[in-house]
Amino acid sequence: MTNKKITYKPIDPEIERLAHHHGGTMEATLEVLKDVEAQRSALTTDSLTDVARALKIPPHHIYGMATFFSMLSLDERKKILRVCDGPVCWLERASKGSKQLVSEWEKKVGDEYTVERTSCLGLCDRAPAVLIGDEQAGPVTSKDAQKVCKGWRGVPTDYSKPRKGEVRVMMSLAGKIDPDSIEDAIANGVYGGLKSALQKTAEQVLTEVESSGLQGRGGAGFPVGRKWRFVANESRSPKYIICNADESEPLIFKDRVLMDTNPHQLLEGMTIAGYACGASEAWIYIRGEYEVQARRLENAIAQAKEKNLLGENILGSGFHFDIHVHRGAGAYICGEETALIESLEGKRGEPRLRPPFPPQSGFRGQPTAVNNVESFCATPHILKNGAEWWKSLTGYATPGTKMYMVLGHVKKPGLFEAPFGLTLREIIKKFGGGMKTGSKFQFALCGGAAGTIVDKSMLDVPIDFASSQKGISLGAGSFLICDESVSPVAFLRELLHFFAAESCGKCTPCRVGTYRSLEILNRMAEGKGQKGDMDELKALADIMRDSSFCGLGQSVPIPMSSAMGHFGKEFRAVEK
Repeated sequence: MTNKKITYKPIDPEIERLAHHHGGTMEATLEVLKDVEAQRSALTTDSLTDVARALKIPPHHIYGMATFFSMLSLDERKKILRVCDGPVCWLERASKGSKQLVSEWEKKVGDEYTVERTSCLGLCDRAPAVLIGDEQAGPVTSKDAQKVCKGWRGVPTDYSKPRKGEVRVMMSLAGKIDPDSIEDAIANGVYGGLKSALQKTAEQVLTEVESSGLQGRGGAGFPVGRKWRFVANESRSPKYIICNADESEPLIFKDRVLMDTNPHQLLEGMTIAGYACGASEAWIYIRGEYEVQARRLENAIAQAKEKNLLGENILGSGFHFDIHVHRGAGAYICGEETALIESLEGKRGEPRLRPPFPPQSGFRGQPTAVNNVESFCATPHILKNGAEWWKSLTGYATPGTKMYMVLGHVKKPGLFEAPFGLTLREIIKKFGGGMKTGSKFQFALCGGAAGTIVDKSMLDVPIDFASSQKGISLGAGSFLICDESVSPVAFLRELLHFFAAESCGKCTPCRVGTYRSLEILNRMAEGKGQKGDMDELKALADIMRDSSFCGLGQSVPIPMSSAMGHFGKEFRAVEK
């Protein structure tokens, strides 16, 4: 037997260059794959193999990544136009008489584009929306296709003027400063909170944030100061700060607006967190559909470094801190903090078993504080004005202000900032301008896609992080208002369509439960329900709640159970 020498063809030089440019480690996987696809229109077997060799990791790992994220593809594509089929776009599209999605757009744009459906784009205030290349467009329908292809992007919502009754803190500079100018930001007081923090000890900063009662704005409401203290108290280093800007849940777009109107506010809040926790490095994990916002943040980071507000020895304090922007590639599950960390480490965005929790073992196995954009944006104001000032902004038990979103069949959909304790009736009438002419309130989805579906019996319940125990969720602060023209059965079907499409597939209860629920709801929405369908939906909800691996599967039963609880008659009516 003769030993044959195995020879390998050289790695593609461009792929090798990209791998080196992004750091040459597993953590660079997603960024390299995105760049390779952008250059070549598809991820071929050869290119995947070369990426694996360049990063010195197994080819099956690269294949797993390429097939996990929805913005990556093994098939060749032309210019990409992604049509959102999230529940808000579904609702708005139906009101405009447009129901077919991809097929309608394909007929209008021709062979120049590859048209794909996509889950919520984070453009709910511009629904119905599309993503053409990296550019966000809305409100648009297929009737606008030719204008969109020629560069028209719809009309963005203007948030420069507060609504009557707003209490603006995080949105106080919206429309008043050029978001791409650090000079404008500094002249209007941005980074004043950081300067104040650097004059205190880390312990004093922690105490101030804890005293303010600031709760995380991602939906769960966990105390921000407590999380930071967990990280600060860990003896191991390095420690990390991560901003969760993977805003992928239907109805939610507040973080996009905060980044668009005042990106330096976010950087300031993250830097304060780093100082308090003893971290020197941070990442903003931003969803791939937010390319416009990612570039704005990168510009802001570069400007902050030039002003010595990031980097080495910030303002002569001896504190060093750097922030990086990391783009996702289409995966709702990466909004779950451990799945986000997995993705940041160059893996499929599948949730981790907890404990250990990120403050003990997060990014690279080190102590990590993960908060969302709104949480970080609140902290500079607390450090600048004090915990007592933050508490004084509201007469309600929960201190401070919150970003709210009101959508659907109201006269003035959009975003506003106000204290806690609002009722659904106040949100609709005071901030949403009331129901649209000719519309009568039937139900609302409260909190986000994983929130509660409520009827008029919940209109006067004060809403905060604890109100879910009374049957109405605050979540991330969004409220989709539906009139009597909307079927609760069809609406729940649209929610399950989203969850089934976005389940990572790691655990059976969620992977199978969401698809089976969608199958049943498809039949019911088409008037082809079968006897026992509602009972099976209830059983599936119980199974997913009790045995799903992470919060995605565990939260799907919330809208399911609340919809059937309030509208059981409508669900029974379509059973045969």
